[in-house]
Amino acid sequence: MSGTLYIVATPIGNLEDITLRALRVLREADLIACEDTRHTRKLLSHYNISKPVISYHEHNERQRSEELIAKLEAGANIALVSDAGTPLVSDPGFTVVSNAIARGIHVVPIPGPSALAAALTASGLPCDEFMFIGFLPSKQSARRAKLAKLAGIKATLIFYEAPHRVKTTIADVLEALGDRPAVLARELTKIHEEFLRGSLSEIAGALAERPARGEYVLLIGPESEGIADTVDSTTISEEVDRIMREEGLDRKSALKQAARSRGISKSEAYRMLIDEKTEE
Repeated sequence: MSGTLYIVATPIGNLEDITLRALRVLREADLIACEDTRHTRKLLSHYNISKPVISYHEHNERQRSEELIAKLEAGANIALVSDAGTPLVSDPGFTVVSNAIARGIHVVPIPGPSALAAALTASGLPCDEFMFIGFLPSKQSARRAKLAKLAGIKATLIFYEAPHRVKTTIADVLEALGDRPAVLARELTKIHEEFLRGSLSEIAGALAERPARGEYVLLIGPESEGIADTVDSTTISEEVDRIMREEGLDRKSALKQAARSRGISKSEAYRMLIDEKTEE
């Protein structure tokens, strides 16, 4: 009779954020599979749990998955954890879970902390519809292409980002999606927990004056309904011409500014401009 694979959520910072059920499962498991054994041992030591651990991370996921499946089929109960939060959510685990399900092995979720849920509920942005994107591509061209595909989505968008890329990512989001309401959550549940709230441009300005440190969740609110109606009845081409004339900008820069004033992406503004020219 095969064992059970438990997907155990663990704290994202504050070690008190763990459920009683998660602690029981960790104590009763035959083996704990984790991203970084040193990191997980700190959690286990804090709760006086002594269990064998085995590494399971993005670099050995395929090979280790087969080892874990073999142990499960032999009857072992295994707890899968990530370094922080819920496994599989921008973390390793998909391979072993999908393989376990394919082999008829019982998979049980042990819910708990998740950075995306924590950030969303405290953001003040709409929570009725949201899309979790995770980490955007590290290369700027791929990141911008990904963002362009998200421009028309009418939901709160949630991203994870590393400190060394957060400023350039926000600049790219501003370029692709327009100056939307946003929240940047940093070091959730830790001693330096912080929420920066405002428009994307305001958050970008705040970050420009300080070093980026810690772990970030970036949330982008949906485009405000009727925001384009707050702009006068001029067409996009008329607005671009006015900005070029009054501010001395070239057409590309003027189009970018017009897009921001309407709360739309530059690509959407360009499409509107082309449509207007076609209708003439």
